[in-house]
Amino acid sequence: MFRFANIEVLWLCVTIPVFIAAYLWYTGRKRKQLEEFGDPELMEALMPNASRVRPAVKFSILMVALALLIFAAARPQYGQSEHTEKRQGIEAIVALDISNSMLAEDVAPNRLDRAKQMLSKLMDNMVNDKVGLVVFAGEAFVQLPITCDYVSAKMFLNSIKPELIKTQGTAIGSALSTSIRCFGEQSETSRAIILITDGENHEDDAVAVAQKAKEMGIQVLVVGIGKPEGSPIPLPGTNNFIKDRQGNVVVSKLNEEMCREIAQAGGGIYVRCDNSNTATKAIQKELNKLATQEIETQVFTDYNEQFQSFALLALLLLVIDFFIFNRKNKSLTKLDIFGEKD
Repeated sequence: MFRFANIEVLWLCVTIPVFIAAYLWYTGRKRKQLEEFGDPELMEALMPNASRVRPAVKFSILMVALALLIFAAARPQYGQSEHTEKRQGIEAIVALDISNSMLAEDVAPNRLDRAKQMLSKLMDNMVNDKVGLVVFAGEAFVQLPITCDYVSAKMFLNSIKPELIKTQGTAIGSALSTSIRCFGEQSETSRAIILITDGENHEDDAVAVAQKAKEMGIQVLVVGIGKPEGSPIPLPGTNNFIKDRQGNVVVSKLNEEMCREIAQAGGGIYVRCDNSNTATKAIQKELNKLATQEIETQVFTDYNEQFQSFALLALLLLVIDFFIFNRKNKSLTKLDIFGEKD
């Protein structure tokens, strides 16, 4: 496949017709002035070293060299092939709670943003691992299929907000089931689910699903975010807090007991995330313990740069142009390179 990496540079090609038009106008004006001065044939006899062809040849060479330099600056590239590459790493699915309770500010700036910061740091430490992203509230869905593209993973992570799921709740069991499906077929690669939640308003049998994950060789690591004493939930766009049907301010509390049960059933650990980096280090330590196996990944090779050929050809033309004079060289008058003796 052929492409230009800096295709916008090709707009400079519009300058070439401008130069050509200016050259034709200049040579035409010069010819008219010569005709006004005297008979062209007589003037040509009086200027035996003058050449009508050489300036046109030099100008043509310069225009071709300019076009080649523009192409070189546009960075023509050719290639891109796909091949399978084996790497050492693990597969991890992040199941992130995005229910409204994650907007509580008992950890700064709030539970959801703190979770994003933690995950971003974890991804910074990933090299050959695969990562996927599942978000959930009252229901769960895959935000990002498992991939080695950490840039895309961070981009999707930053775009997450509670508005993505209208059904409120904390369907942890559904989130774990969705995460398990993300791994696909049985694999010898070490796999883990990183569950980040406040555990509130638990709706389904997450413990049973975590047990199933463990039986499949998938470790469930649970990060509880928030404080057991709880915090009110800000109402987005206002200075008020979310209230129940009786008009009482809703206080969201971290359900550590449930989080511990899920982690135990999933053969992993439970850690509470606060304003320090303790949780990040603990999860990273557990991921490092997982035995790394070879992961097959489809990799696209980079395009091969081709600008060197255009640049070298342009340089060669400029060198040739340097050795072509506008006037005839007396020592080379016997050579009729430009066919001026016909």
